[in-house]
Amino acid sequence: MKKIAILQSNYVPWKGYFDLIASVDEFVLFDDMQYTRRDWRNRNQIKTPQGAQWLTVPVEVKGRYNQRINETVTDGGHWSALHWKALEQNYRRAPHFDEIAAWLAPLYQASNESELLSVVNRRFLEAICSFLEIKTLISSSSDYELSDEKTERLANICVQAGAEEYISGPAARDYIDESVFTDKGITLRWFDYLGYKVYPQLWGDFVHGVSILDLLFNCGRNSPDYMRYVKT
Repeated sequence: MKKIAILQSNYVPWKGYFDLIASVDEFVLFDDMQYTRRDWRNRNQIKTPQGAQWLTVPVEVKGRYNQRINETVTDGGHWSALHWKALEQNYRRAPHFDEIAAWLAPLYQASNESELLSVVNRRFLEAICSFLEIKTLISSSSDYELSDEKTERLANICVQAGAEEYISGPAARDYIDESVFTDKGITLRWFDYLGYKVYPQLWGDFVHGVSILDLLFNCGRNSPDYMRYVKT
């Protein structure tokens, strides 16, 4: 039974995002959706001695109120160098910093000052999946014929992909019409983000919701021990 998940791309997202990827056979980046400001599309948090800190990829938004995620362009400003400097300053004492920096630093160096946000996000997603040995196929919603209504669009992607089961994040309960999947013979299941173990973490009280980079710097190859659905 083929399982599929469909979700907007995020910038270096938290560990739960990668557990969702690992739980399915195909993960579709839903990047033909409208770009939303002050969201996870272009930012995430890391831990610092002063608390959680945002790393935000600047994007061009002026006059582009209806642009899609896959049309959104990064807005220069040497953001990649600034992000890497912040990571280096706050995680250089982490046990696995050198191991992760060996492949992560070149990704930041390869990020141009002006390129599609979707390209940036996918670059990091695929590299992190590779490190975690997650072998799920990653595709894009633009690879499929799309419908106008949101639930219908998700269900049609499942049909075109040959999926019999759709795994959705719990936040989608607010808008998904389950009957659309039932009518197409697709089983809808809700992903559960509860029950994560605490891992050794720098800088004070433990925080689950930060970027997965925090887990990688602190735990390296042992990171899957603190995740739930990673395939080995």
